[in-house]
Amino acid sequence: MSTPIAILATGHTFDALRARHGDFHDWIAAGLGPDVASVTLDVRAGAPLPEPRSLPGVVITGSHDMVSDRAPWSEALAAWLRKAVAGGLPVLGICYGHQLLAHAFGGQVADHPDGLELGTHAVHLSAAAADDPLFSALPPSFDAHLVHRQSVRTLPAGAQLLAGNAHEPHQAFRLGRCAWGVQFHPEFGETAMQAYVDALAPAHGIIPGPVRATPQAAALLRRFAQVVRRLDGGASG
Repeated sequence: MSTPIAILATGHTFDALRARHGDFHDWIAAGLGPDVASVTLDVRAGAPLPEPRSLPGVVITGSHDMVSDRAPWSEALAAWLRKAVAGGLPVLGICYGHQLLAHAFGGQVADHPDGLELGTHAVHLSAAAADDPLFSALPPSFDAHLVHRQSVRTLPAGAQLLAGNAHEPHQAFRLGRCAWGVQFHPEFGETAMQAYVDALAPAHGIIPGPVRATPQAAALLRRFAQVVRRLDGGASG
């Protein structure tokens, strides 16, 4: 890739966790791989959005904000996403980014009626995942780290459902050929997930199961970088 992948930061993790272990964008950058260049733009803090065609690919982080609040910066990013996806830019939206991608294309995002999904949980692939560039190499079920109170209640028209579970049927989807949303956190390690469990489980009356390693979910970041490299090479060749 001649240009770094852009990581669009829509929020930050807990201050104490960030001070010791880094932030969402740091974990994403590490997950993309040591040979993959990336640049972080804090769009929530007002960083200007680049022209989509100037980028090889983009990852949108999670956030403690809510898509349904429709903050001006978030709505501006949604409009940018419509242009980016229409132009064929590879996109990976994580948690907030997943929900914003759905919202941008007419999906419904709202509070989950069953409340917070928190901890390490199994995610199950749909039949459509067998032909998907990101998900085809994954086993039919895999563990993933999850923390979300809102979710995609209705997918956008034309979206391809790729994964779900008993709590959340829309764990992953694809729009077009190369724009993905994942509700789970492929960038989270066990330390990050445990910090969220410790902070949120008591207040929500959740008795969490054990936090486990999630290597299959984590592999999606490296696979996304490979997709970006392949498409960028095709565009430049």
